[in-house]
Amino acid sequence: MVAHDDPAAVLTRLLHAIDDLDWDGVRACLADQVRTDYTELFGGEPETLPADDLVERWKGLVPGFDATQHMTGPCLVEERDGGLVVQTHVRAYHRLGDEVWGVHGHYVVPLERTDAGWRIAGITLRMFYQEGDKDLPGRAAERAGRSPRVARAS
Repeated sequence: MVAHDDPAAVLTRLLHAIDDLDWDGVRACLADQVRTDYTELFGGEPETLPADDLVERWKGLVPGFDATQHMTGPCLVEERDGGLVVQTHVRAYHRLGDEVWGVHGHYVVPLERTDAGWRIAGITLRMFYQEGDKDLPGRAAERAGRSPRVARAS
């Protein structure tokens, strides 16, 4: 049984689906519009985009790694501005060959209540530090379309 009404579980489901290349599962965790803020990691500006566009962006990167693993917890849920926000520490490992790029920080994830349960309306990464090869994302993006890594069967 999937706990669609558990606000903390939606973030865990999202990250498991990303690591499994389960793009339908990823999309099911997201609100129709998602505000992302990865500026502490990549620079640039926060942006709000359609969830389908965000999924396509991730599909252009994540499969290029040989493996990814997002570890979080514990998740804290609090009421804020009339809604709910999930916060948790994250350690995200991205492997390509023998090289690893690690991203360590804190997620702040506002949720939106829908008829289907809680959905992620935003993702902000507050960086603590990175380790390993910081050029790995560029190499993974180059090989994402030709990577031998495929989605695991559900």
